[in-house]
Amino acid sequence: MASSGCRKSLPEPGVLSPAQLEELRNIKIQTRIANEKYLRTHKEVEFLISGFFREIFLKRPDNIREFAANYFTDPRLLSKIHMQLIAEKKVT
Repeated sequence: MASSGCRKSLPEPGVLSPAQLEELRNIKIQTRIANEKYLRTHKEVEFLISGFFREIFLKRPDNIREFAANYFTDPRLLSKIHMQLIAEKKVT
């Protein structure tokens, strides 16, 4: 029978130490900042996502996966995004 309190308890597997938690928190913050910078400098991502959601709300497809596959593989998508980028530059 094991005696209680005689052995130093080991950390639970999968539990992060306070230092690891702080490092993880910093990594998450830096990742969010990097993502935000990327999205602010790549307007085409905004156009791509907003256009996709606009089409979903307008067409209300029964099969979202099929709709998404068709939307993102549409050969005209690149030119649509390009035209939006041109129009955006004219406005600013």
